[in-house]
Amino acid sequence: MKKLFALLALAGVANFAASAEVVGDAKAAVNKVAMCIGCHGIPGYKATFPEVYQVPMIGGQSEKYIASALHAYKKGDRNHPSMRGIAISMSDQDIADVAAYYSQQK
Repeated sequence: MKKLFALLALAGVANFAASAEVVGDAKAAVNKVAMCIGCHGIPGYKATFPEVYQVPMIGGQSEKYIASALHAYKKGDRNHPSMRGIAISMSDQDIADVAAYYSQQK
């Protein structure tokens, strides 16, 4: 019985930790945005994979929007092969940091 309570307590702690919100640090993202700048940092840039399209500028977007978009790419809810590949490689902390960084850009 004690083992059952211990397992339930650990499960509660794990669920609490998993639900804790990750806080972004814009300064920590300085070394994480190199893969973003090549497309999103060039005004008027058009990418050609998987088709020709205008790449959106993400500087100044809402932190919440950027994080949500990256999580959607990571989960496959948004379809773009390049963005999915990048998002999959990012931890939740990386996503939060990059979102914080770009939300402060103009």
